[in-house]
Amino acid sequence: MSPISRGFRGRPRQESDRLPPGQYLVEDFPVLSAGPTPHTPLDEWSFSLQGAVEPGRSWTWDEFQALPSETVTKDIHCVTKWSKLDTVWEGVSVDVLLDGAQLDGGFTTVFCDGGYTTNLAIEDVTGGKAWVAYKFGGEPLAPEHGGPARLLVPHLYFWKSAKWVRGIQVDRRDEPGFWESFGYHNRGDPWLEQRYAGD
Repeated sequence: MSPISRGFRGRPRQESDRLPPGQYLVEDFPVLSAGPTPHTPLDEWSFSLQGAVEPGRSWTWDEFQALPSETVTKDIHCVTKWSKLDTVWEGVSVDVLLDGAQLDGGFTTVFCDGGYTTNLAIEDVTGGKAWVAYKFGGEPLAPEHGGPARLLVPHLYFWKSAKWVRGIQVDRRDEPGFWESFGYHNRGDPWLEQRYAGD
């Protein structure tokens, strides 16, 4: 006779299992920014793919909205130690933006309104790992949370999910972004507690 009951399905995954080391849960959505919140009119907004990539591309807001999109539910983890579970986003996968492009570099610099940048390896923004999101919880993304569009890279600390995103530059060399230049970790894996350089 089998020692396992037919009705046994294993224990449900607990919320604590979804929290990286040192994190705590929040129900709200804290707002953290390095400077003033940009407010770019949608008729002036564009998103570009540039650098070591052929062909370079650019989309207006209306063109970007017409790209294939998806809705994803993800946990997010801030380097300041809060985590928010089951957040719902809608946007365009970075895989869609890179589809058919020839990349001559293994790194990216994501650039944004306000002069903010962050750096990510190509492998961290492809393979269904990253999106340019323009809706949160079914509503247009609010400016304080990065609207009209922000990068979403939920497997890394949330500073890598750059607000007010305007494009991706493909680079041959890995160049530190804004927070990385001030001592934050180059990659930012929350499960390895990669908060600061040297972690």
